This record gives sequence, structure tokens and C-alpha cells, in this order.
Amino acid sequence: MFKALAHAQRRQILMVLRFRGGEMTAGEIADRFACSWPTTTRHLKVLMEAGLVTVAPRGRERVYALAVDRLRRVAGGWLAWFDEERFDEERFDEEGAPGTSGARRP
Repeated sequence: MFKALAHAQRRQILMVLRFRGGEMTAGEIADRFACSWPTTTRHLKVLMEAGLVTVAPRGRERVYALAVDRLRRVAGGWLAWFDEERFDEERFDEEGAPGTSGARRP
């Protein structure tokens, strides 16, 4: 998933999906970017393989939908390690001893 998020164009596709109602046709997505249609579809394929978007046929079109729950679960879970409040709570136990709260650091 993080490899899929590493490319700026793929992050932009996710943002466009998010702010355009969560789903769009492949053509609508491609129209938003200056790159070629094959490049856009390759990016969509990577996002699908990472589980960040789903695709469903609708008539002759393919509609891509943002998989918000998966994105929040994986990326949000990882980002939570950088939340100062969580870090402070898990780093110390009730007696203030470092590293004994049972939480493991990555």
C-alpha cells in the first residue's frame, strides 16, 4: 500500500476521488490529469492492487471508488505511531516506567 502511495500522481487520484464524491469513471479521472490515458489507467491498476480503490462496471464504463476504510485502517494505523498523545501514553506505564506498558514499538 505504501508503495502505491509513494507516487504523487496516485495520491492526486485518491484526492480527486475523495473530493468528487468518492467515485468516478476512468474517463472522468483521466480528464483531470495532463498525463496520457494509459498512464492514468496504470496508476489506477496499482491503486486497485493495493486495495485503495475498487472498480465496478456500470454499463460500458468502469467506475472507480475510493476505499476509504482500508486507507484509514492501514495508513491511519501507521500514522497513529506519530501521534504525541498516544506515544506518551504507550511509552510509560502507570508507575512512569518506560517501556513496560505492554505496547511494542515498530
